Amino acid sequence: MPSLTLLGQSVLSGVFIGALYGLLGLGLTLSWGLLRQINLAHFALVFLGAYLNYQLASAGLDPLLTLAVTAPAFFVFGVALHWLLARFSVSPLNTLLVTFGFMVMIESLIQWIWTADFRRMENHYGNVRWKVGELYVPLPELLTLIVAAALAYGVWALLRYTDLGKAMRAASEDAPVAAAFGINEKRLALLLSGACAAFAAVAGVCLALSHTLAPAQIYAWIGVVFAAVMIGGLGNPVGALVAGIVIGVSEALTMALIAPAWAPLVSFTLLIAYLLFRPHRLA
Repeated sequence: MPSLTLLGQSVLSGVFIGALYGLLGLGLTLSWGLLRQINLAHFALVFLGAYLNYQLASAGLDPLLTLAVTAPAFFVFGVALHWLLARFSVSPLNTLLVTFGFMVMIESLIQWIWTADFRRMENHYGNVRWKVGELYVPLPELLTLIVAAALAYGVWALLRYTDLGKAMRAASEDAPVAAAFGINEKRLALLLSGACAAFAAVAGVCLALSHTLAPAQIYAWIGVVFAAVMIGGLGNPVGALVAGIVIGVSEALTMALIAPAWAPLVSFTLLIAYLLFRPHRLA
């Protein structure tokens, strides 16, 4: 049996990686739940944001300040992507195919510019860590947890308590009825799609701060983030974060107690169990 210190550090690491799962799933759960778009390009945007963060940080810009460049640019891309999908009336299922094509194109662009070699961003954040008792808390992972929680709860509060959020939820439930009450469904959809892409830029910064980058890794994150989004509930930002942390902690404990090779099975085991016992939550 591993020591209590190892188990505690594993749980803490699971919370941190789970927060990243939730942050990566934030834009996906909103576009899927509220816009009815299964946007696979979201994963490629996250990695594009990470590579842009790596490039700008290498030029001397603070990694967090790179969001002043990437977030607005990604917002515009998200708006343009939604306009394109709406212009040709792409069905929810077909958005899966169309955005998969965009994902492959963005991956090819990343590989063309930065090659397929592994990249690691050197920054002063990575050298900072604190010791709390017997546990170590790295600053990049702590920043990821704080950003993920702030965005998830902020978006949840906006959707629940503001007129803008209520209008978005109404438009997603029944667009014709919402339009009859004066809600501009098309404008709200463009705004939401742009915000989802901007969230991908934020996730890209957090990914670059604590992980090594390679274009092929885009596909490695899809399964676990999809599981977090579906378990957490479509359109539920806090649910995606909580589900991501549950998956992250489960994976970390599996690696500590059994073997690292078993960790990839955790997310899909939890998803299958969830679908078997609570299938109505995905409706």
